[in-house]
Amino acid sequence: MSDYFAHESSYVDDGAVIGAGTKIWHFAHVMPGAVIGARCSLGQNVVVMPGTRIGDNVKIQNNVSIYEGVELENDVFCGPSCVFTNVMNPRSHVSRKHEYQRTLVKRGGSIGANATIVCGVTLGEYAFIGAGAVVTADVPPYGLMVGVPARRVGWMCQCGERLHVAASRAACAACGAGYEESGGMLRQTISPRKS
Repeated sequence: MSDYFAHESSYVDDGAVIGAGTKIWHFAHVMPGAVIGARCSLGQNVVVMPGTRIGDNVKIQNNVSIYEGVELENDVFCGPSCVFTNVMNPRSHVSRKHEYQRTLVKRGGSIGANATIVCGVTLGEYAFIGAGAVVTADVPPYGLMVGVPARRVGWMCQCGERLHVAASRAACAACGAGYEESGGMLRQTISPRKS
């Protein structure tokens, strides 16, 4: 008896490693060599390719493919139909498997519905990618990104509330976390209140 749930319509191939409490829903496919942490949720039609790594407590909504070269750290959220890539210049008639580029989504990052993450980038801790955005470059921690191509339009708290920076400082009204902005980066200076 496994310590994860897989719906009867899903496929979990031999050689996949899946953590305790993870749920794999309708028509999903987890391929050999994929590593998925504990307490994750993979929605309908999710595909996890060989050689990928998914941390603990990751939520992957319907119709998302995690391609080889993609790594999701703990507490990442992938909205419905968001897209990852792993080759910059694909051609059907040219094999580029040796050119896969790494994409890293760091702890707590959120990716909105239908957003596209072009390969070779890193999304910093607790970055927040708006629905439909196209990310073509690295994203700083806590960065709020929107548009095509995506640009930073603000900062988001670790808890997911938008921050308002004044005199290089911000405090989250929802959780009490404090932040300081310097040199185009944001860093947390006060931890959120315990809930």
